[in-house]
Amino acid sequence: MKIRCQKSDLLNSVNIVLKAVPTKTTMPILECLIIEANNYGIKLIANDMELGIETMVKGTIMEEGIVALNAKVFSEIVRRLPENEVYISVDENYTTEIICEKAKFAISGRSGDEFPSLQEVERENPLTLSQFTLKEVIRQTVFSISDNESNKIMTGELFDIKNNELRVISLDGHRISIRKIIMKEEYEERKVIIPGKTLNEISKILSGEVDSFVNIFFTDKHALFEFDDTLVVTRLIDGEYYRIDQMLSSDYETKVTINKKELLSCIERASLLIRENDKKPIIIRVSDNNFELNINTSLGSMKEDVDIVMEGKDIVIGFNPKFLMDALRVIDDETVDIYLINPKAPCFIRNKEQSYIYLILPVNINVGA
Repeated sequence: MKIRCQKSDLLNSVNIVLKAVPTKTTMPILECLIIEANNYGIKLIANDMELGIETMVKGTIMEEGIVALNAKVFSEIVRRLPENEVYISVDENYTTEIICEKAKFAISGRSGDEFPSLQEVERENPLTLSQFTLKEVIRQTVFSISDNESNKIMTGELFDIKNNELRVISLDGHRISIRKIIMKEEYEERKVIIPGKTLNEISKILSGEVDSFVNIFFTDKHALFEFDDTLVVTRLIDGEYYRIDQMLSSDYETKVTINKKELLSCIERASLLIRENDKKPIIIRVSDNNFELNINTSLGSMKEDVDIVMEGKDIVIGFNPKFLMDALRVIDDETVDIYLINPKAPCFIRNKEQSYIYLILPVNINVGA
């Protein structure tokens, strides 16, 4: 194999496929990435058996071929090459020569035939979203997946497709995040659970352009994301997702309308007094169009008032400040509506169209505190 390409193009493609190279594996071949040059172009591939990524590199092919190279070694070499054209050639023993200006490397490769190919997914009836929409939806929900591998379903996000509506839902046992998208077309009804790790990695690769699109194809076991010159194949999470609608309520005793930026800044200031691993809640008192937030920890105490518009009853309630901050940081509205029922019931942050809903469970507090 003999190819040449610009260092910047090669590095960009290497960085994309690295996301599917496992950090630990019992199969040494999976620590490699594949470079394949054929009549379709120059392709890079990585696969950890749960997530597989394939992307094209702009360049010129002088001789077709395929090689598997240690991904860590190859990526570090490419990263440190001069900003110029890179020549890569592979001999019959898979020794790979990498030349850029006066830098010349020779590294050991292996046959690409041993490498597991990406799962085949039939490309029919795609769900089509703009890259901007998908990137935003992931950003606004993925923070509330669970990192506890013992409950696999909570480590993924539900993509619930019905007619022209897509709901993306995540939860971790303490909170639920929901984003609803109205699409231009109607689609076949479908519910799939996509690993949060995959969505995080896809989000990093997406350009986020409004005029660029992502096609998502599904089988019973896999999902394929196709965008730009990249394919991402992921294994779906088996199982039935939680019945979220039973947990949602439109009832409330207190409604608070508040400036989002002011509230977020206030909670961020209060969090300065919380040590890592400290589970001190912030206590919120709502009364007479006033929102009083206070916190008391071993480091000190803080109290601050924020102006609000309120409907309904006075209430005192406690929350994990991180959960409130996570939701507020991804909401783009200038003001937010917070719906409260009682100190033991979850609060809801949602807009009128319910295009986003954030449910957060309260923390038990001593109301006299």
